[in-house]
Amino acid sequence: MRKTTIAILIAITTFTACEEDEGQPSYEVLEISTDFGEMYLSLYDETPLHQANFDSLTRAGFYDSTEFHRCVTDFVIQGGSPTSKDDNRFNDGSGGPGYTVPAEIDSSKFKHFYGALAAARTGNMANPERRSSGSQFYIVTDPDGAHFLDGEYTTFGRVLAGMDVAKEIEAQPKNGNNLPNERIKMYVRYVQLNQAQLDEKGIVLP
Repeated sequence: MRKTTIAILIAITTFTACEEDEGQPSYEVLEISTDFGEMYLSLYDETPLHQANFDSLTRAGFYDSTEFHRCVTDFVIQGGSPTSKDDNRFNDGSGGPGYTVPAEIDSSKFKHFYGALAAARTGNMANPERRSSGSQFYIVTDPDGAHFLDGEYTTFGRVLAGMDVAKEIEAQPKNGNNLPNERIKMYVRYVQLNQAQLDEKGIVLP
């Protein structure tokens, strides 16, 4: 199976451009590699705690070799649990970095539309403050959105390009718990892309 990339683009208030050798500015882009192609997302400045947390975990290499462990048809793909790295597939989706993130929920601005990026969490009974998992996230793959989740989970970003990749991941064979039969690993790092490369990939910066 060929190895390509899924990329998450961190949105900041002003994107910092770096000069390349040929004189073109480049932009720091967060890249997640899997075997299924490329997606590009932005993170909302209006959810700074989630933005900073995702950035910190990425720079620490936390997400490398974690998996998309939950793929629900026309709903979501979910990943980021460190327990998905080990050989025991029965514990996939049960882990985190050892802390939670305070909720940053504003459903008047950020809803669960198609391609929304949101933080997973435990249920209301155990988590009345609706604090987010420290690492697990999901992407909405229902073309009509998942608006029954609005106001319940922190939505902290969106897919800019590559929802066809999310749909391909979602469509992989899985068991009754929506765990893919084959592991879908991700590897996360920052890369530099110039404007021509952004245009080629269909990425429009917020």
